[in-house]
Amino acid sequence: MSQHDQQSLQVGVIGLGAMGMGTATVLLQHGFNVTGCDISADARDAFVAAGGRSVATPAELAHCHIVLVVVVNGLQVEQVLFGEQGVVSQLAPGSLIMQCATVAPSQAKQLGERLSGQGLMMLDAPISGGAAKAKSGELSVMASGAPETFTYSQGVLDAMAAKVYRLGDAPGVGSSMKLVNQLLAGVHIATAAEAMALGIRMGLDPEVIYDVITHSAGNSWMFENRVPHILSGDYTPLSAVDIFVKDLNIVHQTGRELALATPVASSALQQFTAASGAGFGREDDSAVIKVYQRLSGIALPEAANDAQGA
Repeated sequence: MSQHDQQSLQVGVIGLGAMGMGTATVLLQHGFNVTGCDISADARDAFVAAGGRSVATPAELAHCHIVLVVVVNGLQVEQVLFGEQGVVSQLAPGSLIMQCATVAPSQAKQLGERLSGQGLMMLDAPISGGAAKAKSGELSVMASGAPETFTYSQGVLDAMAAKVYRLGDAPGVGSSMKLVNQLLAGVHIATAAEAMALGIRMGLDPEVIYDVITHSAGNSWMFENRVPHILSGDYTPLSAVDIFVKDLNIVHQTGRELALATPVASSALQQFTAASGAGFGREDDSAVIKVYQRLSGIALPEAANDAQGA
């Protein structure tokens, strides 16, 4: 896509949370005309402050050629696309929906068929990398769709991602790959929490556990990334417990559809569900360790401001 084409391309981003805001902002920085959409006035104001345009409803993105959907779950995807204020009925034929949320592969396939029936293209394009990589344009995109969807969105993909995996020619394959990633991510976080709980219960220093494990074979990316939240006692949600309740439920449901048992993922799902049931659903996903605190009375590190106020 030429520079002129890129400057005239209108891009919409539905969902200005941590991932959506970072992606929308980095697209602005690459010269795209970007309109952000979110129900939160604060999120819209923040995007306007960054130099973008904002609207309150998806239907107001009728002028866009490419619309990225970066919402929380499949129900929200359905609402922003086909709901009363949905964008699909407003878009010109030939426009592209880039579906970036984590949804069931079966839903992604159905979305592709419905959008094709409306004269629209769809790239099944779940993203991974977290808020920091969204902001720096270094996400991984696990994408599938017709060849023309990749061609049409190439400039956007180049701006938002360090790596774009072309996994297939139809929606569903990208979401299938994302589900494999989410199984591992959820299990690794739950396991990191259990390992830390065991070490703390045995009287080990949490900081020492972290140092040793991150230099040993038991380390994982999630252990290295999430345990510092536990060490600092800071459960500000970068990715919330309830996200993994949702994603591991999709793993479980997809396993049932395929008659494939997923016992390890199911165990992790129970831990996240317990954490959500105990009131920690909106906290950082590392707060799954608080289940062990409730069950065995282990003493977790406190946030510095909590310690000062004590």
